Amino acid sequence: MSPDDLIRNAYVGSPVKRLEDLRLLPGKGRFVDDIRRENMLYAVILRSSIGHGVIRNIDTAAAEKMPGIHSVITAADLGEDIPVVPLRLMPMEELKPLGQPVIAGDKVRYVGEALAVILADSPAIGEDALSQIVVEIDPVDAVVNRHDAVAGNSLLFEDWGSNKAITYRATKGDVSTIFETADYVRRECFATQRHLALPLEARGVLAEWDAEAEHLTVEGAAKVPFPNRKILAAMMDLPIESIDLIESDVGGGFGARGEFFPEDFLIPFAARFCGRPVKWIEDRRENLLTTGHAREMECELEIACASNGRILGMRGEVWVDAGAYYRTNGPISPRNVAQFMSGPYRVPNIDIKSHAMLTNKAPIGTYRGPGRFESDYFRERFFDIVAGELGIEPVEFRRRNLVAENEMPYSIAKIAPVEREEEFDSGDYEMVLDRCLEAFGWKDKEKLRGQLIDGVYHGLAVGCFVEGGGAGPSENARLVLQEDGSVNVYVGSTAVGQGVLTVLTQIAADALELPLEQIKVFHGSTSFVSDGFGSYHSRSTVMGGSAILLAAEKLQEHICSAAARRSGCAVEAIEIVDGIVAIGEGQSITLGELANDVPEVEETFHNHKHTYAYGSVAAHLTVDPETGEVALIDLLMIEDAGKIVNPLTLHGQAIGGLVQGLGGTFLEHMIYDEQAQAVTGTLADYLLPQATSYPNIRAIMLEEKPSPIGPLGVKGAGEGGVLPMGGLMANAVASALSSFGIQPTELPLSPSYIWNLIRAAESQKDE
Repeated sequence: MSPDDLIRNAYVGSPVKRLEDLRLLPGKGRFVDDIRRENMLYAVILRSSIGHGVIRNIDTAAAEKMPGIHSVITAADLGEDIPVVPLRLMPMEELKPLGQPVIAGDKVRYVGEALAVILADSPAIGEDALSQIVVEIDPVDAVVNRHDAVAGNSLLFEDWGSNKAITYRATKGDVSTIFETADYVRRECFATQRHLALPLEARGVLAEWDAEAEHLTVEGAAKVPFPNRKILAAMMDLPIESIDLIESDVGGGFGARGEFFPEDFLIPFAARFCGRPVKWIEDRRENLLTTGHAREMECELEIACASNGRILGMRGEVWVDAGAYYRTNGPISPRNVAQFMSGPYRVPNIDIKSHAMLTNKAPIGTYRGPGRFESDYFRERFFDIVAGELGIEPVEFRRRNLVAENEMPYSIAKIAPVEREEEFDSGDYEMVLDRCLEAFGWKDKEKLRGQLIDGVYHGLAVGCFVEGGGAGPSENARLVLQEDGSVNVYVGSTAVGQGVLTVLTQIAADALELPLEQIKVFHGSTSFVSDGFGSYHSRSTVMGGSAILLAAEKLQEHICSAAARRSGCAVEAIEIVDGIVAIGEGQSITLGELANDVPEVEETFHNHKHTYAYGSVAAHLTVDPETGEVALIDLLMIEDAGKIVNPLTLHGQAIGGLVQGLGGTFLEHMIYDEQAQAVTGTLADYLLPQATSYPNIRAIMLEEKPSPIGPLGVKGAGEGGVLPMGGLMANAVASALSSFGIQPTELPLSPSYIWNLIRAAESQKDE
């Protein structure tokens, strides 16, 4: 089945308004904190105020005596073997010793680590009880950056013998002689700052234990309920079928939400421990301190080029601040930053090492474009420096090195020790670059580069990127024909704000040739399908949509067979049109009349290759030399996402990604001091973009080169806007301040950082 064969209704490709919003905008959403249960207790978690130390004693006696306190759970209540949060993605047996215990028993390794769980009649009573718990911890020297981690004077895991968790190595070709013979060789260091996803709604869990049925129900699941159920079942020594994880509405995900955190065990354990429903709702400080962090990396890169600007090779090392534990999906950004350092460019020889270093900070996880935001910044910033020194225009330097369409599929560096090979599936990268430059008006704006006009300097920059999507290994869809002629569609994909309900409804409606109103999509909960993998790596449409196509085809076969049996005619004579089953000679029957004769179907779409959307971006900004303030004048992204199911929701994803990337480039910074205390512990200190921050941003989404990976031809496109912002904006700032010779090498591009660069450049000139 080809994409063009899908659509008699032609919902696919139409800007259908989000179906979710009919319920969410009037305030009819069902978030986990909206759920109440009879006899419910509230969990409040005591967290370490020390970044690194040995626990001597936790005295809960006074807290347990307080009115309204049911019990206080510590590591002692979990027994000798405290469960450890495992690696979900890229697991390696040898890394298990670095996993996070669900509650601290002997040692604390970051501020915010759980020490005790208070079960109270109300959150307020639980909060009051926190001050009554006496904790004795002997401080240990904190490891606060990669230099401390490398020095190894203080170790997070003494038995491990090092603060290095693992080194990933991305290789292609042979760099052994390239750097000795190349016309041009350049080395530079870059750094990106620590920040995090920070969804509007913090996390929450509500757990109920049915002792008679020995069944656990957990509300608040998001992103990956099926894998999390397997993890939880193993931790609680329960059969998988004894646990249901129920998806709630969520206020944003961005990669961080829904991974398995300690609370995802502690709250279900507490419910079974006390025999009552237990709910925990994260507050914003907990969210800042304990949800997966991201992005903090330093690198030293080296590039070799021919005199005409052709890239011959890249090599270097990246140090990733992985935080205190290696948990859940922590391996992804250290892996990605090495494997995707070359981006959409033809780099024949590559050798990049990425070291995941342990420090006394919150553990890292995935955040929209993990590792790719960082690699894009390192690469694109480096390319502008190199192009300037070679005397080549930045646009032309990129054009000469972009992978050509006739080279597709194009193999990039191979990563080890996980031995994962990757190749770009399809695309015309130069075409998108040209369309971006034309739509942006690059030729007309070029003359503004570096110009001082009305007291501010103007800068321009361009960049190119690829984004991965469609992670396997599989996804499930179950279809059930109803007596009213509608079809219930159950999928393993989950909703984290990306409009999955709308998009999957469009796909199902076209595949079944039914109106949207006759499709009802149910997603995410483990009770809906036999297995599933959820929503991450921009996979919902690629994987979930393809599973729906397979199931729809099977359901139609059952419908035709049932109609043929009822009418006594051949299956080939049956035709389904607009919900009516034509059986020949002017006779017909409705779908609803066949509902009892048509079995439900569940199909699985398997895929072990990734899709790769790609795009180009251009920016025009100004820099005030007196304050270091940057004003964004114009920003355009053009991205080819293969087949587009819903241009309206995709455009929203693109614009949202651009703003999120801008926030991570200019504003957001999770800062720790020398004792590993979080300095930016509130939203008064941790800055975020506001609705009025970046009004002049544009996104144009194309569907020029469908992906050959799946039957829909779609490519995951939920992360593209984030990826290129760091490199693009840093290059635009360098362009604006070219008369000063300024070359930013770290993020964020805060006013103080830029102001200091200007002052340093002025001082150097004066000397």
